[in-house]
Amino acid sequence: MGCTGNEEKKISIVGQDEIELQMIEAYNDGLVAFENQDFLKAAKKFNEAELLFPQSEWASKASLMAAYSFYIDDYNNDSIFQLEQFIKTYPNSSRMPYAHYLLAMSYYNKIIDEKKDIKPLIESKKKFRMVIESYPDTDFALDANFKLNLIEETLASKEMFIAKHYIKKEKWIPAVNRLKYILKEYQTTVYVEEAIHRLVEIYYKIGLMEESKKYANLLGYNYSSSEWYEQSYKVFNKNYQDPYKKIKKSSTLDKLKSILD
Repeated sequence: MGCTGNEEKKISIVGQDEIELQMIEAYNDGLVAFENQDFLKAAKKFNEAELLFPQSEWASKASLMAAYSFYIDDYNNDSIFQLEQFIKTYPNSSRMPYAHYLLAMSYYNKIIDEKKDIKPLIESKKKFRMVIESYPDTDFALDANFKLNLIEETLASKEMFIAKHYIKKEKWIPAVNRLKYILKEYQTTVYVEEAIHRLVEIYYKIGLMEESKKYANLLGYNYSSSEWYEQSYKVFNKNYQDPYKKIKKSSTLDKLKSILD
């Protein structure tokens, strides 16, 4: 005789329970491997757990643990792939802020030589901004903001490097464009002051005095104590000496004389 409806339901529940037990076993094996720092084995076991019981509430956690295992072992491409699958498969997960943060960090860790490959910089910048905008009240946003500042500094330094190359070759228009790009896109970086000073120099050199003075005034208004303002001041005053340094020097000499006397 065939199975009755109740018997079929009972068999189905037993089968499901067995699969869930296998999933838990695979997940625990993943934890053991992770604790033993065998991260690739851990990732494999976490993926196995997810595939065994994808409808389980543990499936999303297993997927994220697999991604983290790849990340911690510096397999950033695998981590990125795993996290993109997680974001697509579990859009309502409570762990979504961490998933996006880890995705940004995976791109960030791919930054090896920004002069040769700028893509990881751009991608990590985009992902960190997403974390800050979408999850502003989390600890992930706080660290993302810090990492974003580092990325901005790196990108600005690259623009400055190229601008200086053009200046050396006396290619004034592309140099000016690069410097103005720094002022527009990287306003919070340390390279802004130098970029303004370089504009003062270029415009002075090519005879556009009003433009040169405009940027000198801008530098003086915003960064009057900057070394770059001092350099810009020297562009218009060749015999310039910092009066503060002069006073400081005299004061030190006076103290020294008083001791010797």
